[in-house]
Amino acid sequence: MIRLQKLLAQAGLGSRRTIEEWIRAGRVSVGGRVARLGDRAASADDVRLDGVKLDLERAAAPSPELLLYYKPVGEVTTRSDPQRRPTVFGRLPPARAGRWIAVGRLDVNTAGLLLLTTDGELAHRLMHPSSEVQREYLVRVRGRPGPQVLRQLLSGVHLEDGPARFDRISAEGRDGGGGGGRHSAFRVVLHEGRNREVRRLWSAVGFEVSRLLRIRYGSVELPRDLRPGEARVADPALIGGLERFIRASGRPRPRSGPPGELTREAPVSGLRRGAPTQRRRADRPPGGRPPSK
Repeated sequence: MIRLQKLLAQAGLGSRRTIEEWIRAGRVSVGGRVARLGDRAASADDVRLDGVKLDLERAAAPSPELLLYYKPVGEVTTRSDPQRRPTVFGRLPPARAGRWIAVGRLDVNTAGLLLLTTDGELAHRLMHPSSEVQREYLVRVRGRPGPQVLRQLLSGVHLEDGPARFDRISAEGRDGGGGGGRHSAFRVVLHEGRNREVRRLWSAVGFEVSRLLRIRYGSVELPRDLRPGEARVADPALIGGLERFIRASGRPRPRSGPPGELTREAPVSGLRRGAPTQRRRADRPPGGRPPSK
């Protein structure tokens, strides 16, 4: 027997965090009794969600799937939205079994790589702070931050939810962005996924982010030939590589230090980077080419 939230996550019903919320709300029962956090169960037990019996033995059988989605600006990473904005789930191909679970979120104004999986336990490990999985972004800010500002972002700043910093910043050169060179482009890496953390870090040192694109999550990069609004089913080998990356990444490291690394790379043409990964695709939803950055 294993913890209930882990059992349901392995069956692809949701991330462990989501299932814990269901348990706290009294929506899950085991053997006719309302479940509590910490309860254990087996796949053969009478487990119900909102009174509906779950067939956990059948649900646990399929191998997990991983989906790479190029989220465009304007979509939200929720299944429904009270403001009736389009959601990423409206454009995804159907999963072979279970349902897609988003690995974290990208805010409505951020584009780029969003991972989704049918394995709630994998999603939990990818998101959990103890795994310290790196996220890499291309960011364009208004103005021209100097070396002192960049050093401050690497040594750490205080946000409302605690200290934060970038692990690495690479200056990508000035990016006109239609503004006559009044913008600067950077590649940044951090190992947390707090809400709007990249934008808040830049805001804390007095700079506004005008464009943000996630190009890597852990060992998975945004494929160069994937367009906004398109999805691609990952090869099983990529899932194995991602799990090995998680095991290698989880080393304790305080938020406030040591300072990160400042490097300089050749300028890029706008905010489009990534490398090809897998060749097998899901059915392509409609979507245009990436906008000029």
